Amino acid sequence: MSEARPPFPPFSEDTAILKVRAAEDSWNGRNPARVALAYTEDSRWRNRAEIFQGRAKIEAFLTRKWQRELDYRLIKELWAFTGNRIAVRFAYEWRDDSGQWYRSYGNENWEFAQNGLMARRHASINDLPIAEAARKFHWDASGPRPADHPGLTDLGL
Repeated sequence: MSEARPPFPPFSEDTAILKVRAAEDSWNGRNPARVALAYTEDSRWRNRAEIFQGRAKIEAFLTRKWQRELDYRLIKELWAFTGNRIAVRFAYEWRDDSGQWYRSYGNENWEFAQNGLMARRHASINDLPIAEAARKFHWDASGPRPADHPGLTDLGL
């Protein structure tokens, strides 16, 4: 295994939670090249209506995403797991270039290779326009969610 990203499947509840938080932290860093390294070279994605395969396309997708979704802040929460699969629910807040804020809600299904890299990602997402005063994700947008910031369940989401 020249590339490896622990924890490895099969997952326990504890290792699945670690995997989910590592993904959240990485995505909150908004570095497409770094995030793409968590996926196999031939990883298959479905994100909303887009279907594509491979790290180069993942990186291009994330670059476009974070150019459009400004001040992005994400929280992920483990929903279920078994063997080499994890199901996640998530929400993220972002604004567009006109200043309109959104909270996007979604679910992801992940499948991992034995080396801990994600081989498949299927995401379904809905966007809800919100007022800036309705935002719930408050931390410095340049990094991960602080350990003491509430998660989705604690926020009632």
